[in-house]
Amino acid sequence: MMMLELDTILSETESVCPECLARVPAVRVARGENVYLKKACPAHGITQTIIWRGKPAFSSWVRAKSPARPERPATDVARGCPFDCGLCPEHRIPSCCVLLEVTRRCDLSCSFCFASAGGAASAAFELDLATIGARLRALMERTGGANLQLSGGEPCVRDDLPEIAALARDIGFTFIQVNSNGVRLGRDLEFARRLKESGVSTVFLQFDGTRDDIHQMMRGRALQAHKERAIEHCGLAGLGVVLVPVIVPGVNADHLGEIVKFGLAHQPIVRGVHFQPVSYFGRYPQDPTDADRITLPEIVAGLEAQTHGLVKIGHFQPAGAENALCSFNGNFVSLPDGSLRPLSQPKNAPACCTPVGAPVALEPANLAMARARDFVARAWSAAPEAETAPAAGPSLGEWDVFLERMRTHQFCISGMAFQDAWTLDLDRLRDCHIHIAEDEGACYPFCAYNLTDRHGRSLYRQQPVAVA
Repeated sequence: MMMLELDTILSETESVCPECLARVPAVRVARGENVYLKKACPAHGITQTIIWRGKPAFSSWVRAKSPARPERPATDVARGCPFDCGLCPEHRIPSCCVLLEVTRRCDLSCSFCFASAGGAASAAFELDLATIGARLRALMERTGGANLQLSGGEPCVRDDLPEIAALARDIGFTFIQVNSNGVRLGRDLEFARRLKESGVSTVFLQFDGTRDDIHQMMRGRALQAHKERAIEHCGLAGLGVVLVPVIVPGVNADHLGEIVKFGLAHQPIVRGVHFQPVSYFGRYPQDPTDADRITLPEIVAGLEAQTHGLVKIGHFQPAGAENALCSFNGNFVSLPDGSLRPLSQPKNAPACCTPVGAPVALEPANLAMARARDFVARAWSAAPEAETAPAAGPSLGEWDVFLERMRTHQFCISGMAFQDAWTLDLDRLRDCHIHIAEDEGACYPFCAYNLTDRHGRSLYRQQPVAVA
């Protein structure tokens, strides 16, 4: 593979060709502070794509991890990664969060949609309650009870979504999220209450900004009022909310700080913000260039700049269970004066929104996942009610205030960079802990299931076919 004179090869991996999805050799190369994934397909030539831009430095972020194979693989290794997903025995991490797509229908027509949801053919992908029950029971047996996210499409278009959640709860899932655009939740308080009563803990709310021009560009509609009513209704129903912005350069990359400030202003209903740099799979407007991408370090640096130091680059760390290049997290307590106090954690702490005081040793990934599952379930669920009676014993002054805010006003800021055909790194894919459930307990890494070539053809996701 031809290299530019100033390129420094950091490490080798494998990827896929964006044109044909064939597995190809790849290298991670540094050029100044930036890192690129370069790969060569015998049929379609060399591709290079930015994967890390700026500080914190790539070399300071990556770290070793201790793998754990799936206890109950669903497939054998035949063709090799990424063609044997299900999970295969070579996958290196168990499931943390598993998405169950209960519909492909949607009440929006977004420019960016990993599921290519909506359209006339989407109703053909609606799972009935019996099929959902069978998948949930198989998933429970396969994973032992991962955190569950009911997704789509837009799951709230199903009137029986509370019944689906109740079924999952009865099967044994203890933390259930709903991934939603908030349109129905914003107009239907009773539906939000039914979700809470059925066992849902958290709404993973699509939230790309605080202005209607952003929603219009990303989702095709003015949605700010819907989002705010959805948050209000979730609060009244006792549901926690995590804001989930997809960040697109030239659209909302300058809005990171405003999203965080909005979330803090809507505590304790809003439990945090989970940023997702745009990935180009499913439905997107055009083939991406490097200018169309924003990387994890740019999000982290942007948060410091746009919050004017309310949060700082040093407050964020890579995950400890999944691959470090997949995500960042920072945990905070917001104080009554509007400041944020970071809950310090070591660089190699476990995954996702990691609990303070977690061990820093390279424990097996299955133990790190169990720890992460438990913490996410607590941190993203609705906050406990504030205590009105003073604690017994002498007052500790400001420390009493801090301890109470620890109970009610913890705030997670995290991000996850999903991979597409241009950025797919098979080392990262083998470390994926966000999975999508299919038949008989099969679980596909999110980035493999949603992977499409530049023409929209998928490896795993069955694509809708419009009926004439």
